[in-house]
Amino acid sequence: MATTFKTFLITGVSSGLGQAFAKGALEAGHRVIGTVRREADAEAFAALAPGRAHALSLDVTRFDAIPAAVADAERQAGPVDVLVNNAGYGHEGVLEESSMEDLQRQFAANLFGPVAMIKAVLPGMRTRRRGHIVNVTSMGGFITMPGISFYCGSKFALEGISESLGKEVAAFGIRVTALAPGQFRTDWAGRSMDRTPRSIADYDAVMDPIRAARQNKSGHQPGDPARAAQALLRLIEAEHPPVRLFLGSDALGLVEQKLESMKTELTTWDALSRSTSFDA
Repeated sequence: MATTFKTFLITGVSSGLGQAFAKGALEAGHRVIGTVRREADAEAFAALAPGRAHALSLDVTRFDAIPAAVADAERQAGPVDVLVNNAGYGHEGVLEESSMEDLQRQFAANLFGPVAMIKAVLPGMRTRRRGHIVNVTSMGGFITMPGISFYCGSKFALEGISESLGKEVAAFGIRVTALAPGQFRTDWAGRSMDRTPRSIADYDAVMDPIRAARQNKSGHQPGDPARAAQALLRLIEAEHPPVRLFLGSDALGLVEQKLESMKTELTTWDALSRSTSFDA
């Protein structure tokens, strides 16, 4: 069966998984609109595949600018078949030490921006009765770790929105998948991460080893971004794509541990859970 070439809109293609996703799609013959925030990145991206790589200068936290920017990109490159909400970043910090401004910035990039992008492409996808929305979440959108509570919160929220949205638009031929990577060899845990300075000594025993281990592991993560890109291409070609796809054996292992823990806790507290219903 011949591949049907598609138009992708991928946010955050300057580095990391977004860059790998864009390169993979271009190498497969697809057309890619990629969002960037610097002119130099726009030129470098367009040079990857002249005529098929379309750079879109856009900060996804500028919500009001998104509808017009997406409409202009579609006029130049064609209707968007696949939206990949990849842009975002990680915030590391103990909740008590982190500010409300830290939380607002994290949700603006990791949740509100993706939702604004979805709202910009949905009318066209709904009219055409086809499309695929891929929201890049994280294994941290299902499991949790201390020190990244704001990040996990933003990804949990995007997971919930993805799953609910999928049920709203399924009748229109639109598929929605939460793509949840584990640890990949990108700058996520390095220069791209926003770290709140430490200030409360009580958290030293919990936070200091975690921060040191994350920094030491940066650049040595097990996941290969190029292979993640190939997984994305297989996903969008699937006749019945999953609601959620974890990437990486590390993610699968941690998710399986959490599922077992949840089953145990449900069983332990079963009687109390059931005690709140009216008597039959």
